Order: sequence, then C-alpha cells, then structure tokens
Amino acid sequence: MSDHYYSTNPQSQNVTETNDYIVRNHSFTFTSASGVFSKKGIDFGTRLLIETFEIPEVEGAVLDLGCGYGPIGITLAYHYEERSFVMVDVNERAISLAKKNANQNNSTNVVIKQSDGFTNIAEQSFAAIITNPPIRAGKKVINRLFAESSNHLVNGGELWIVVQKKQGAPSVIKYLQSIFHDVDVVTRKKGYYIICAKN
Repeated sequence: MSDHYYSTNPQSQNVTETNDYIVRNHSFTFTSASGVFSKKGIDFGTRLLIETFEIPEVEGAVLDLGCGYGPIGITLAYHYEERSFVMVDVNERAISLAKKNANQNNSTNVVIKQSDGFTNIAEQSFAAIITNPPIRAGKKVINRLFAESSNHLVNGGELWIVVQKKQGAPSVIKYLQSIFHDVDVVTRKKGYYIICAKN
C-alpha cells in the first residue's frame, strides 16, 4: 500500500503545523503534520460530523475510530466530559500527534491507542462510534470497519459517519442498511452526508 494517512509508518517528512480552532463554540489547539489525514487543519466533513453528533442516551464509552491527530475525539470529549473516549488509529504518527493534542487541550477523559481497526480494542463495546472513514484505503477496508463497528456497539449504540456523495455515500448507506437495523441521513451539506446507523 502506498504511503498515505492509512499507513502504519508514514515515510514522508514529519512537518508539523499548529493552529487554533473554534469548534462547537470552544477554542482548541491542534498540531497536525504531513503523513496524516487533513494535515492542513480540520476539514469541512470532520467539522460537520463534530457539530452534528449527538450523544446516545445509552451508557458507555465513545470510540473515535481512525482518530488522526484527534480533532473529533478531543473536541467531543470536552463537550461530553461525563463520558470516556477511546481514540484509535493505525497510523503511529497520528497517534503521537493525538496524544500531544490531548495534552495541550487538557483532555482528561481520553485514552489513545495505536490499533488497526478494532485489533487492540477487541474486548470493548461502545455507546457510540464516530468515524471519518479512510475512503482512500478502499471499500473492502471501510466495509470491514463498518461491520466490526456493528459488533462493538452496546444495545442501542450508534455509528456516526461522514462521507461525501462523490466518494460513494449512496453505496455506503446501502451497505450499512445490510448490517444495521436503522440507518438515517442526519444532515447533508455541500455534498457531505452525516449518517447515523443503529443496531
């Protein structure tokens, strides 16, 4: 597989960039880098997912699946401080950055682990799983992540996804409908779909 954000060890030069962002009416500082997804800052789809997400009523931890440098998990952990958040990514550079960003945003309710999907968190179940899936890794990879997500949700748990129409949102919805009881498009904006799937 070529060297991109879904690589375990990106070989590109590690050039970092730190910026401040206002997300859900709070200021956050994030350091990103080459070799991770959206290295130049929080992309539109990720921001839309963060701003649209609502915590399920069921109890349990929340998983940021494919956390990158951490904007989803860290932002939502601040707003839902009563919940614990687990953040995982296959990319070791992303994990290093996510830990740095958790520290510089004083995040105390997050656990960050290197994991290829659910490999290193196989025993855990979650009230919500949130992901901006690695579309570039291919349909086989993302469908595996969606199927495994279904098996790692508590009863009443929810999978939240952002995907662009041009990147196959309709086919993603069709696949989700084959493994989840209830699949809703929560919002659509500028070609991005926010999808919530429930067991």
